[in-house]
Amino acid sequence: MAAQIDFELDNGEILDPLSDHISSSSSSSSSSSTILLHEGSQEHDVITTCFLSGLGNTNTTIVTIRKKSPHTFTTKANHLAFRIFTEAIARKNNADPNVKYAWYCNRRSSSSKEDLERIITYGFSSHDETKDSSSSSHGIGIHLFPSNLSLSAVEATEEDGEGLRRLLLCRVILGKSEEIISGSKQAYPSSVEFDSGVDDVQNPRKYVIWSSTMNSFILPTYIVTFKSPRLTVVSRGGFLDRPRVGFASLMSMLAKSMDGARMNLIMRTYDDFRKRKIQRDQLIRKMREVAGDNLLAQIIKNNFRV
Repeated sequence: MAAQIDFELDNGEILDPLSDHISSSSSSSSSSSTILLHEGSQEHDVITTCFLSGLGNTNTTIVTIRKKSPHTFTTKANHLAFRIFTEAIARKNNADPNVKYAWYCNRRSSSSKEDLERIITYGFSSHDETKDSSSSSHGIGIHLFPSNLSLSAVEATEEDGEGLRRLLLCRVILGKSEEIISGSKQAYPSSVEFDSGVDDVQNPRKYVIWSSTMNSFILPTYIVTFKSPRLTVVSRGGFLDRPRVGFASLMSMLAKSMDGARMNLIMRTYDDFRKRKIQRDQLIRKMREVAGDNLLAQIIKNNFRV
């Protein structure tokens, strides 16, 4: 099994399409829109490895992975449509449709079980779009995170009454992506040359699929349900919430360790925070998204008494 996982993953990112078929390591009922993947199946193991490797040491446990049932007529139609659009974008872009796996979480509903099952069954709607124009936004559309950046996705989740959190793993046609600046209200491609948006063309940490193509370019496939006791602390600010950590000093330390483009992005967000345009948690989220938890933790450990 390990060899199969290495084949599917590269630096924590799922590269190759997983199976579209029912295996003996899954179970379903004819009335269910999803099937349960059992531990030991290749799909379950690849998704688990991808998800946990992106989180680091957060003491996270996957409870279930459910897959959209291929038995239904709509599922078969969705897969056919996705294949047709993939081929069309490949022809448009010199044989490269640029198909990726990506995580989705609705920040407004925190990806409740009901919301994700609705998306699995019926597709995305305007309710699922990111529409705010804050510095943490990159256009109006469906925002997703690369499959190797699961930590960025789980920050938007909240525990339900049973202490569970959920994310949706999708296949996404990116085609040719254009960079969308922070705070942009863009809702369509800037020209027919482009098919999707990203926050950074060279090192994307966020994908943007426009509403006009959200149910053509996104194939929602897996619901991952998990528990993470330590994530409750991390997602509320973690080490950045400690009173001895001053943002001004932290910015100075970050500037010594980051390239100019990423540092400028953080500084713009920090300026918005100082002008009271955004809340503290939005600033923290952007710092963690751009700088990464490992770098922040190292700087704080080496330079602050916490």
